[in-house]
Amino acid sequence: MSKDVLCLGIESSCDETSVAVVKNGREVLSNVIATQIDIHKKYGGVVPEIASRNHVENITYVVKEALEKASVSLEEIDAICPTYGPGLVGALLVGLSTAKAIAYASKKPLVGTHHIEGHIAANYITHKDLEPPYLCLVVSGGHSHLVHVKDYTEFEILGKTRDDAVGEAFDKVARVMGLGYPGGPVIDKLAKEGEPVYHLPRTYFENLDFSFSGIKTAVLNLVNKEKDNININNLCASFEEAVTETLTTNVLKAVKMLGLDKVAIAGGVSANSYLREKMEKMGKENNLKIYYPELVLCTDNAAMIAAAGYYNFMAGKISDLNLNAVPNLKIGD
Repeated sequence: MSKDVLCLGIESSCDETSVAVVKNGREVLSNVIATQIDIHKKYGGVVPEIASRNHVENITYVVKEALEKASVSLEEIDAICPTYGPGLVGALLVGLSTAKAIAYASKKPLVGTHHIEGHIAANYITHKDLEPPYLCLVVSGGHSHLVHVKDYTEFEILGKTRDDAVGEAFDKVARVMGLGYPGGPVIDKLAKEGEPVYHLPRTYFENLDFSFSGIKTAVLNLVNKEKDNININNLCASFEEAVTETLTTNVLKAVKMLGLDKVAIAGGVSANSYLREKMEKMGKENNLKIYYPELVLCTDNAAMIAAAGYYNFMAGKISDLNLNAVPNLKIGD
């Protein structure tokens, strides 16, 4: 019987300081997350400098807690897997520097891990049976990608946003409606009480790219024009329907083009209940199996990074201590 492989994941790409221990890429032994959401709420979004300072304050304690909750020592860890991009450069450097120090002191291999590959790998934790190839829709505050997952470490981008990411559009629309930050959860909640009665534009291209700036602008114009006559619940429902229809249309085009029968969704917006409902409906109508992570694994966390790091480690993708943060890192780089 082969030895179990334990990976220590470290995630600090934005405003969550997280460290996790994951066994064999799929079994979470610990996943500690120190969130900064309440700190950034007053600013209506993440302030990079404040995020970095809080990572510095939290990281040592979070590493210690993750090891304690997993009931493992650092000596038992096989690989140190930090996020090195994409993300906020100052925030990334905190987690990466910590990981490099741990790897150097413990003589453990350093496995630099891509944040988006981490979101994709979150599905392996929830769904033990999921194996490539499949299509993954990555939807978060900073990214909207359609990815052909050819193998555990082989990816091809089929389409991406040309302007706002989906989560960014949710936040901007929520701000316009005076709903606060973060926008995704509150829009999802209010949409359940409304009906999609407002027509908002959908943008499609000849390829599989996305665009959400038109939907966002239409909401802004509607709010400015109608002012106090707007039904916020209905507007939230209309916005969700427009965004979801755009996403699912391109997903269906992609699976038909590639002949795939498995679709995963990942990233913070994969927690959206309306998107999950419509993806499930699309799956049933087209004989597709739909996968998505449990809610705690949708937003930024280190368990997903450790899961992705495991497959990089097993593929021999070891980093050296000169590894630097890459804020605009592309998937597949």
